[in-house]
Amino acid sequence: MADIQPGTGVDTTQTMNSSTGLTEEEATRYDRQMRLWGIEAQQRMRNATILVVRLRGVATEAIKNVVLAGIGKLIVMDGENVSEEDLGVGFFFRDGDVGLKRVDVAKSRIESLNPLVTVETITDTSFSEDAFESIVKRVDLVCVTDWNRDSLIRLNDICRKHQKPFYTGGTYGLVGYIFCDLLSHDYLAVDRSAPKDQPKSVKTTAIYPPLSSAIRHRWNALTKRQTKEINPALFFAVTAIWQFESQHSKLPDDLNQTDELESISNALISEAEVNKQVLTKAPRDLLESLSTTANHECSPVCAIVGGMLAQDILKALGGREPPIANFFVFDGNTGGGTVCRLNMP
Repeated sequence: MADIQPGTGVDTTQTMNSSTGLTEEEATRYDRQMRLWGIEAQQRMRNATILVVRLRGVATEAIKNVVLAGIGKLIVMDGENVSEEDLGVGFFFRDGDVGLKRVDVAKSRIESLNPLVTVETITDTSFSEDAFESIVKRVDLVCVTDWNRDSLIRLNDICRKHQKPFYTGGTYGLVGYIFCDLLSHDYLAVDRSAPKDQPKSVKTTAIYPPLSSAIRHRWNALTKRQTKEINPALFFAVTAIWQFESQHSKLPDDLNQTDELESISNALISEAEVNKQVLTKAPRDLLESLSTTANHECSPVCAIVGGMLAQDILKALGGREPPIANFFVFDGNTGGGTVCRLNMP
């Protein structure tokens, strides 16, 4: 019910709406979250168009969260059909959807989450440079999930060409990751020089590198303690899977492939000059697990990684908190994750 100021007959809810540019329905639906991150951040989200490429488990969770938060428009791009495997992690799908286009069956269910968000779907995933560029030009942020390294680098470069922030995330069994390239990103950070009883924020700018540069990061500047805190084994396990997929055009799917995955991981660790007191070779048990599970999705891991991906996208759009900088890895075996700062000033 609208608030009426005593003795004036003025609808203060409507007054607020006219001053913020939000409709009464938007102000009501987003009232609680605007109290959390402010009207200005909500306006940025409401004006944003996000492109999500590939509708699997991580994307499903990320889409749910950004749509409920109140972005302006969502474009979902996926050309694949619903499989039986999708039913375990994709809550937009039902048994009867198997064999149908993912985006066709998901569109109405995404819209039902928040009727105020416009949803567009695209089934062409040929990814010709011209076609993808034409889509990128009309969005504010691109998020590509569960894709191979070489394609991610290519799509990231296209986004940089048009100055569009880029996110990617995905899972390999119990291991998940998120990477972001936000170009030159402004956000509000706590001013640590201010008195504790007078906290204030200052505008801060972070410079992000593209994925092609981030994965060539050298780790020799980190101390033993810093390296141990980051737990680099997970990062090199993910990049080893990327390298394996690039060489074989498929993910590892057999325990017998552990030796090759181990060889790739160890070469990457050596090349990156990781502190030898912390890590000289990738843990065998981790690689054995990935060799047999990388090709499968685990619902709880997808939910965690997808939720964090959405949260970070909203941070980037709102500009009120620092997003990840710039590679997050998650281990479902332990329930823990760490952020690796790769080739950032």
